[in-house]
Amino acid sequence: MDDKRDLLILGGGLVGMTLALAAARKGLSSHVVDRADPADLTAEGFDGRASAISTASWNLFTNIGLATALEPHGCPIESIAVTDQLRPGRIDFQPEPHEGSLGRMFANRTLRLALFEAARTEPLIAWHAKAEVIVRERGEHAVSATLADGRLLHAALMVGAEGRMSPTREEAGLKVAKWQYGHRAIIAGLEHEKPHDGVAWEIFYPAGPFALLPMRDDKDGAHRSALVWTVNENDAAGTLKLSDRAFLAEVEKRMGGLFGEIRSVGPRSSFPLGFHHAARITDRRLALVGDAAHGIHPIAGQGLNLGLRDVGALVEVLVEGMRLGLDPADAQLLARYERWRGLDSFMVALATDGLTRLFGIPGRAASAVRRFGMAGVQRVPALKHWFMDEARGVSGDVPELMRA
Repeated sequence: MDDKRDLLILGGGLVGMTLALAAARKGLSSHVVDRADPADLTAEGFDGRASAISTASWNLFTNIGLATALEPHGCPIESIAVTDQLRPGRIDFQPEPHEGSLGRMFANRTLRLALFEAARTEPLIAWHAKAEVIVRERGEHAVSATLADGRLLHAALMVGAEGRMSPTREEAGLKVAKWQYGHRAIIAGLEHEKPHDGVAWEIFYPAGPFALLPMRDDKDGAHRSALVWTVNENDAAGTLKLSDRAFLAEVEKRMGGLFGEIRSVGPRSSFPLGFHHAARITDRRLALVGDAAHGIHPIAGQGLNLGLRDVGALVEVLVEGMRLGLDPADAQLLARYERWRGLDSFMVALATDGLTRLFGIPGRAASAVRRFGMAGVQRVPALKHWFMDEARGVSGDVPELMRA
């Protein structure tokens, strides 16, 4: 039996599975193919891998029916503190009481559990886990993927959602501007003495940002944060090999006593930091979403949110086309998606790249200039509100699914 669907989503991670669910809520069917084992991605324990979910992204999760499952596990980001080496002249982004939080922090495992559970019970989603794609084809009237076990999947539109090394993008010959920063992000979960009060800290050191992201206390009441520590690539291996005691000592030194004693550290992982941006995110019967289209520095925690904006925009474009009786891969629809997301994602990518380079300039003079500039921003409420709206994802042309 030929099970042709509207979408063939290659990559079932956070962005790919959100796309499948958002599309299903609007009546679009999909095949979702992912090589990973869901059991591995949802294994018990907190390893520090977490994501900041902006206001707009939370609206998306709410509108596709995930809020009830996620709400008990999220930690509100009440404010963001940005500082150069904990010296005077920091910026505090704190919304007014009626504006709500700046976002929510979730362990990636929590997000996956909610997404996977919803996908399992959604008849419009055919989920093919632990599956390897060996052939991709994009014809005049349809697309298909042949899996290693011989199954052949058909759809109208192929979506590349496999992440930074997307084989779908590479096979399509879509050119990518990219470079490496020569840094690596070390990820770990921390338990600490004092509560974080919902404050996300971005502490800039010459070697790179040192971020402390607030997480919900565990069931025993222990205060927790997710650490994202940027180190030089040459120092990464040595830092990862430190004993827990030595690692905690280095972390405490950079925290300056913000959360008191650091009582324990979870498993450490790391990934290299780089920039990439596809010159085009569409081709014949093909669209890219998430890291397959653009990969940015985690300096502002916007990577996943950028991918979720892709989801909101693509679904809106497809639904409007469906109402007009157009094929999901109609060239007009893909061109609109390209225009909508191309500029926004490029501007966010440039902004994060610029911040990375600005705060990476060493020396006391550079630090003094940065702190002077931050102190100026701190004194201009309108400018701070603009930055907060950008962080929330509520500025610009916001897709319908990402509105309250």
